[in-house]
Amino acid sequence: MIGFFRRFVAIYDSLEHFWEHKRTERAAANLLITAFLGSLALIELARQGWLPGTVAELIPKNHFYAINVAFSMLLGIEVFGLVFSLAKSVSDSVGKQFEILSLILLRHSFQEFIYFNEPLVWEQASKPVLHILSNAGGGLLIFLLLGVYYRLQRHRVITRTAEATAAFIVSKKIVSLLLLLVVSSIGVLQGYYVLMGQTAYDFFSIFYTVLVFSDVLLVLISLRYSSSYPVLFRNSGFAVATVVIRLALTAPPYLNVLLGAGAMVFAIGITLAYNRFEKTAPSSSGHGEASLFP
Repeated sequence: MIGFFRRFVAIYDSLEHFWEHKRTERAAANLLITAFLGSLALIELARQGWLPGTVAELIPKNHFYAINVAFSMLLGIEVFGLVFSLAKSVSDSVGKQFEILSLILLRHSFQEFIYFNEPLVWEQASKPVLHILSNAGGGLLIFLLLGVYYRLQRHRVITRTAEATAAFIVSKKIVSLLLLLVVSSIGVLQGYYVLMGQTAYDFFSIFYTVLVFSDVLLVLISLRYSSSYPVLFRNSGFAVATVVIRLALTAPPYLNVLLGAGAMVFAIGITLAYNRFEKTAPSSSGHGEASLFP
């Protein structure tokens, strides 16, 4: 059984090393640039009627779709970064969730442009522009609140021994690897639906739904190493914040921003309460990495 877990950890470590390598970062950036320029070119070819009929039917005729393609791919890359962050620090992974939410709100702002004709006419933009301002303003608000959230983090050890620390890290890596497998499967299925011309589901809504279950699983796993009330409440509260983010993704304009900002404020409140509680609680010695769980 130990050998089985070690193989999981070895696979995770190899994937994490590959993902965080500078060469991979440059390749991802080049891929985004290529996808953006390629989308613009395909859209223009379709508009000019220079593509075969079956292919032209799959290509949108509005150039702003290219921005949506690039942003969707960027968000997909951020999702993989979030999965790998789970094994390092739960509080940082929660912050990563809000980073992705802020980018999704910005993407919603760009998506409003796809309903406009080219060139833009104000009569068409009078109502959508309110949605654009709402989503963009919500993304900015979450961006500002994230600065407060990260500044409040106080990474503390929740395990009592080095052995428990190592076991807890292994558990989180296994959960992250399973989540990575699920996310990859969802992405492949969505890509298949798009290529077949079928209606694709909302990838990020499904991802955050899966993330809720993984957060709860991590809360339960943490009980094996610490039954401290502050830790239990804080991590359970973070799981609730993930649920609210999931609701924000499917909420109508304006309400999605209120839910997203509310979840961010809730996460900040939990952090403040946790820090205050830990100051008044009796200190205990421990071993392990400072960023193990918080």
